[in-house]
Amino acid sequence: MPPLILRLDISGEPVNWIAWQTAVCLYSRDMIAWTAGQQSFSFRGGINRLSGERSQININSIIAIKRSSPNRHSRRTIPPLTNRELFLRDAHLCMYCGKQYAESALTRDHVIPISRGGKDLWRNVVTACRSCNTRKGNRRPEQANMPLLAIPFVPNWAEYLALSNRKILGDQMEFLKSQFSGRPLSFTNH
Repeated sequence: MPPLILRLDISGEPVNWIAWQTAVCLYSRDMIAWTAGQQSFSFRGGINRLSGERSQININSIIAIKRSSPNRHSRRTIPPLTNRELFLRDAHLCMYCGKQYAESALTRDHVIPISRGGKDLWRNVVTACRSCNTRKGNRRPEQANMPLLAIPFVPNWAEYLALSNRKILGDQMEFLKSQFSGRPLSFTNH
């Protein structure tokens, strides 16, 4: 089973992950502006009734689409916040005790609790184990005498795409890493 294909806009900004079937359709409609990466995949189609030849198409692991506008998911846009990506951003570490946990033992903690005016945003949430989250309760970290081990941040779109795909090819990861902000991210599931 081929992995997901990294789709870029014409300027080279990452847009999203697409299935290989979608990439095949884009290739067949001559929608590919340029490609990158070392990985390519070959797919066979049907047999031409007139020539008797079987169709074949090769797709690259990274493709830029013609007539695509500059990426609406670029550095200006905030990626969606999900627990899975939050836990990956924080390397499955509790940001209070510093221990690493399985995803099932982690929670989303609001640094400034929602009941005290905090928002459910990347910059106000951290990964916490259940014990630390309960101990902190409805207080700010300094009120609970539980200093944060790292400052929460918003991943850029390339970082988010890297966090959101469990099976990234080496060439795709290298491409995405070239657009990272320089903050450490966890990729233990890749």
